[in-house]
Amino acid sequence: MKILITGGAGFIGSAVVRLAIARGHEVVNVDALTYAACLDNVASVSDSPLYAFEQVDIRNRAGLDTVFATHKPDVVMHLAAESHVDRSIDGPGDFIETNISGTFNMLEAARKYWVEAGKPEGFRFHHISTDEVFGSLPNDRSVMFTEETPYDPRSPYSASKASSDHLVRAWHETYGLPVVLTNCSNNYGPFHFPEKLVPVIILNALAGKDLPIYGDGSNIRDWLYVEDHADALLLVVEKGALGRSYNIGGENERSNLELVKSLCAILDEKRPKSSGSYADQITFVTDRPGHDARYAIDPSRIRTELGWRPSVTIDEGLALTVAWYLSNEHWWRALQNRHGVGERLGVTA
Repeated sequence: MKILITGGAGFIGSAVVRLAIARGHEVVNVDALTYAACLDNVASVSDSPLYAFEQVDIRNRAGLDTVFATHKPDVVMHLAAESHVDRSIDGPGDFIETNISGTFNMLEAARKYWVEAGKPEGFRFHHISTDEVFGSLPNDRSVMFTEETPYDPRSPYSASKASSDHLVRAWHETYGLPVVLTNCSNNYGPFHFPEKLVPVIILNALAGKDLPIYGDGSNIRDWLYVEDHADALLLVVEKGALGRSYNIGGENERSNLELVKSLCAILDEKRPKSSGSYADQITFVTDRPGHDARYAIDPSRIRTELGWRPSVTIDEGLALTVAWYLSNEHWWRALQNRHGVGERLGVTA
């Protein structure tokens, strides 16, 4: 199978690229190489005869048409997106242009290619989205997001992703484009760009800096190891029912404070300080505007219909993640000078 993957030099996208090639699929990686992309993420497979790279922005419709005509993919996995909530608060325009207009361009380029190819039966457009489109949950572990949960986005980022989800469903209903959708919980793991919570905590701890926690740290997230997510995404694009959406969760809820304390405990074991604990560096900072209280995924549909479950627990995954960052300083050092990395963003009133 030849897979066109957008955003394949990003965090989740590169995990999909690496796994797809390991399983013998051909991959066309389409990425604009914006600030959060890094070709080092796919360096391990870049010399494979199964791998091709095209530096094209999804806002460039003509460029997308050329990619489709040149490579003739069997399926599309659309991951390219602006994804950092704090950045969306400071500069929502990029999120509207990339996540909404870019997805429109992808849908139209894919539809044109699909029609001109005679509407091949096996073609799929897999749109990868987030659980943040569903809004915020109460602190009641019996209440979780399902595929039927009404959309209620609260940030410019989640609103842009909700809009893109609606576009994908509309192209399926109106034009018959064969689509599948997934909405995932918070990802973490190797190659996570160092502006998100898990890598920020690890790298700040190692540098002796404050470990910033928004508000009182009570916000809860469901954590999904990125390589488990990549496995689920490939399963959905191969076997998911057309027009269907699947929620992908790690079945690992933790408050932000609990997560940070877990990371500190792992670091205390793997690289102990000369005195004290890394938890001594925890600092509570002003909360993010509109910070959702809780996200939690009910993964019953993907488990029942496709037989998928995560392979690692949160404790196992965090230990693997910390070990990776300790062993790959050359990777994250090179990214720390990029615009906004290490700064507190998203405090615009």
